[in-house]
Amino acid sequence: MKKLALLATALAMVSGSALAADMPLKAAKAPPPAPFDPWDIAFGAGITNDYIFRGITQSNHKPSVSAYFEPRFNLTKDFQLYVGLGGASISFPNRAAAEVDVYGGARLTVGQFAFDVGAWGYLYPGGTCQFGAPGIDFTGKFWGTECALNALVNGNVLKKDVSFFEVYGKVNYTFNDNFSMGGNVYYTPSFLNSGAEGTYASIVGKAIAPSTWFGASGIGMYVSGEFGRQWLGTSDSFYGTAIFPNGINYADYNTWNVGIGFTYKVFTLDFRYSDTNLSKGDCNAFTSDFSARGNLNGTNLGTFVTPINPSGVGSNWCGAAGIVKLSADLTALTNLK
Repeated sequence: MKKLALLATALAMVSGSALAADMPLKAAKAPPPAPFDPWDIAFGAGITNDYIFRGITQSNHKPSVSAYFEPRFNLTKDFQLYVGLGGASISFPNRAAAEVDVYGGARLTVGQFAFDVGAWGYLYPGGTCQFGAPGIDFTGKFWGTECALNALVNGNVLKKDVSFFEVYGKVNYTFNDNFSMGGNVYYTPSFLNSGAEGTYASIVGKAIAPSTWFGASGIGMYVSGEFGRQWLGTSDSFYGTAIFPNGINYADYNTWNVGIGFTYKVFTLDFRYSDTNLSKGDCNAFTSDFSARGNLNGTNLGTFVTPINPSGVGSNWCGAAGIVKLSADLTALTNLK
């Protein structure tokens, strides 16, 4: 009897274990989704051998440093509002201290399309008016004592304040992880505070090398390029000539660049070629280049005379240029966690 009791107890334990194994297990509760953080901040800095803007040097073909700070607010994962503050070292004829950028806008992603609209202010504090005695233009307007007291040796003129703003719209289409193309349009009612309207439109493309090319090194590579056209209107009388006393109609021009870049973590090293089809004479009329001369590379004085550039001096600020830039770009949510 004792053996039968023990056997019955053992069978009951086995039976109970089998029944427990057959019972459905209660599903483990899924962890709550990570809370959506709408705020982010992007920031970065860079150094380049030449600050080129739409094919024209802003630093007299000398090195330039830059930095930016951009708070962002994500209304959804596909819709972002942003503002930004940036700056860069420059070398302008009016001796402005620096370029200060203030901007803001909205970015929207719809499928493979990315849209960006906003406004950008280019501020150039610390400038000095360069006009020369007696400070009176060809319409008889007096531009002030400061303008009359300061003059560039080559006869070019530039206002004390050349700050201006643009509104812009951009669209980019991502075909896959390795290739994208897009278009940009910018408009200002007074480019460089000259009184001349300006519209810039361009197409851009970028090809990113497959990650397998560099294995586990963390290095990335891309090739990118841009082709754009800058349309410009007529300046005010400050830049007028004897033939065009009320202002000169700046020459429209094409600009393009192509380059290759390498990335590693937050760093980018970019090598780029930039050029325009703007003549040296029309470039001088547009930029008021303080280094412009009438004898460039052995060319005789007067070669660079154009209807809007009667002085004949020519500028190298719009020619072909090679650009090398090292930059670092971070975001708080990605890089500072």
